[in-house]
Amino acid sequence: MKVFLLWASMGAASALAAEPLRFSSGPGQVALIELYTSEGCSSCPPADQWLGALRDDPRLWRDFVPVAFHVSYWDSLGWKDRLSSQALTQRQYAYASSWGNSRVYTPCFVRNGAEWRPLWGGFTSGGGHPGLLTVEVADGGRCRVLFHNEGGAGALTGHVAVLGGGLSSRVTAGENSGSTLRHEFVVLGLSEAPLAPFGAAGAVAADLDLPAPQVRDAPRHALAAWVTRGASPAPLQATGGWLP
Repeated sequence: MKVFLLWASMGAASALAAEPLRFSSGPGQVALIELYTSEGCSSCPPADQWLGALRDDPRLWRDFVPVAFHVSYWDSLGWKDRLSSQALTQRQYAYASSWGNSRVYTPCFVRNGAEWRPLWGGFTSGGGHPGLLTVEVADGGRCRVLFHNEGGAGALTGHVAVLGGGLSSRVTAGENSGSTLRHEFVVLGLSEAPLAPFGAAGAVAADLDLPAPQVRDAPRHALAAWVTRGASPAPLQATGGWLP
């Protein structure tokens, strides 16, 4: 039986192979690299450029999953970032709260839930085997998130993001006025669902829909998925890959 991934929200359909599209982490922890950024921030373009260059890194998806969250708190200062949303901004505030700090800023890098700078080196998590995370994307964009939890108690949540690449904006106001900004790995849509026991001992899963992208002009797309425990935004495990 052929399975089709229908991008109805983007007005196009892509035929997939006979099996659902599958992304898997392996048992070792894959680092989730998050960038909080804005087109209204003059210090953000170098960070965006650095993140975009990871598209050619051979460790992409195997050792790390990069995601860019565009925040909205710069939007009132002359330029509204079309890639930003309040929901993505709240994710950064949740991190700040978990760090015991109400301050947020851009550009802000986060690796596996901790503030980080690329100059500090290393994409890996420093070891650990939280468990295997697998995401299957089937007919109509229905996703199954399956996590073989290797330890730790507490409720688990699965998160799935559609990422956009090859995006550009001609900025005509604000701190970056006159610049053409280019972006990769931008979070265009985000879905989450609680994970429930599934099959083998320690396995948990959830079915959810692939989120609809908030903009439709991205030349390429990818999927990022991760698992969190309790109220913490920090990922336990991540996986991802290119979408057709």
